[in-house]
Amino acid sequence: MYIKQAYNYLHDAWRYIVGSIAVFIAWQVIGALPFTLAIIFKLMGDGEDVFAYLEDPNKLMSVLDSNLTLFLMLFAFVIGLLGLYIWVKFIHKQPWITLTTSRKKMDWGRFLFGFSIIGVFSIVTTLYDYYSNPEDYIMQFNLVPFLILAVIALLMIPLQTSFEEYWFRGYLMQGLGTMTGNRWIPLIVTSVIFGGLHAFNPEVDKLGPIIMVYYIGTGFLLGIMTLMDEGMELALGFHAGNNLIAALLVTADWTAFQTHSILKDISEPTAGVDILIPVLVIYPIFLALMAWRYKWTDWKDKLFGKVTPPEPDVISEIGTID
Repeated sequence: MYIKQAYNYLHDAWRYIVGSIAVFIAWQVIGALPFTLAIIFKLMGDGEDVFAYLEDPNKLMSVLDSNLTLFLMLFAFVIGLLGLYIWVKFIHKQPWITLTTSRKKMDWGRFLFGFSIIGVFSIVTTLYDYYSNPEDYIMQFNLVPFLILAVIALLMIPLQTSFEEYWFRGYLMQGLGTMTGNRWIPLIVTSVIFGGLHAFNPEVDKLGPIIMVYYIGTGFLLGIMTLMDEGMELALGFHAGNNLIAALLVTADWTAFQTHSILKDISEPTAGVDILIPVLVIYPIFLALMAWRYKWTDWKDKLFGKVTPPEPDVISEIGTID
């Protein structure tokens, strides 16, 4: 099974602990360096006070063109993904496919299904809201900037979301599973950490701490997909579809992605109990669709059951395969 197969490779606790630190440095230090330097050089060239901008993250995001800003932001995730790949390959001696799925190869049909259900849902609900409340939106479509955005988004956003999935639902899920010997601790811990890292998003400043329910709930959704389906294909597709449609279709001054999207939301956002609707209503519907499509059974064991090492002779036999 998905978590259990990590036992077949080097899975010492220290490898996961040091690996997580190394990947974080690759992502947030090395990967973020080009973005940081580009902003510094631009401000210095314009004769601006760099430190004044550093104190205001929202002001900082407006220094460069939004397409360049998006590219450099996403580039950090690419470096993080590369760092994770190198660590898994050389330190854990683990094939990438076993971090992806328990199946022998990537199931692209599952990826496309996860991508499609969130993609269709996002487009339909956004268009419905646009026609129901036209005063809340402006059409800002500009062909050339949008085409540049589309190229950047199509190339980079799947890498950004893949990094987050491989790190949380892959690396940390398997690492915590082998360390604790169960499934529910990895599910809870990875979901909370995933949501917690979004606490730095500008949406939290605008909407308040209640938005964290949505982020952590999304972490649980993606984690349940992975455990129930014994692989990350659905989560990879779902996450990529969600972020890609968001970047191309609609933006707002208070969101993490400032893009040359088709629409711009100019309404004053509020967040109350309505933030619970996606988590408590929409997400269970998504899971029900996936459960029906892929015949999921034995929910209790897959979400809360134990993770036990394979027999020694099985590990030995697998270890002889190059």
